[in-house]
Amino acid sequence: MRWAMPVRAALAILTLGLAAGAAQAGLFDDEEARKAIVDLRNRIAEGDERSKARTAELAAANAQLVEQLAVMRRSLLELNNQIEALRGEIARLRGNDEQILRELSEAQRRQQDVAQAIDGRLLKLEPVKVSLDGREFAAEPAESKAHDEAMAAIRRGDFDKAVALFNSFQRRFPASGYTDSVRFWHGNALYGQGQHKEAIVAFRAFVTGAPEHPRAPEALLALANSQAEMKDVRGARRTLDELVKSYPQSEAAAAAKQRLAALK
Repeated sequence: MRWAMPVRAALAILTLGLAAGAAQAGLFDDEEARKAIVDLRNRIAEGDERSKARTAELAAANAQLVEQLAVMRRSLLELNNQIEALRGEIARLRGNDEQILRELSEAQRRQQDVAQAIDGRLLKLEPVKVSLDGREFAAEPAESKAHDEAMAAIRRGDFDKAVALFNSFQRRFPASGYTDSVRFWHGNALYGQGQHKEAIVAFRAFVTGAPEHPRAPEALLALANSQAEMKDVRGARRTLDELVKSYPQSEAAAAAKQRLAALK
């Protein structure tokens, strides 16, 4: 098609030229003119065919290109959908990871709480080292707690509660390292209640069971005082003599000597 117009123009110019030439100079005859025209027409036809072929070729290439572009668009769209799906999956996985991390952290916290609770319970059950009246021994936490409660009662002058707590302690922990201390203070609580007879029994049991105990001299002095409160002067003097002879270097022995001089 691009070649058709120039060729036709040339044909027209040639025709005009031929006509003019024939008219003016008589250079060509009619037969030659016809041959020239036929030849020119053939060349124009060939040019038209080539132009049509080229146009068809370009149309086919354009159609192929359009198809390729359509395929590429579909591929890009599909790829974009896959990318979006992957993004969604990554977000979901990240969310799962965060949830897993939160659950793991919570599980670790609960495990620590349980471990601490177990440790606390074990500490409550494990024996502890106790130093009392110059002696050391191991005691269960429950023993120490019961002993401390009874001592707190006697310190605040609640002798009734102290007696009850010391009695309970001796029933619960008959082989405790606190036993000697409990016997001594149990006697004092009974004395504070005014139960002198029972106090005498408690002090005597203490001295008999632990004659080397550092509070044994005090127990004999308190025993003698209990006997004096019961008007047993003879018994009190015997106890004071025992104290002076058994523990002559003790402070309780010095007090016993003064008591002996006052008892008549």
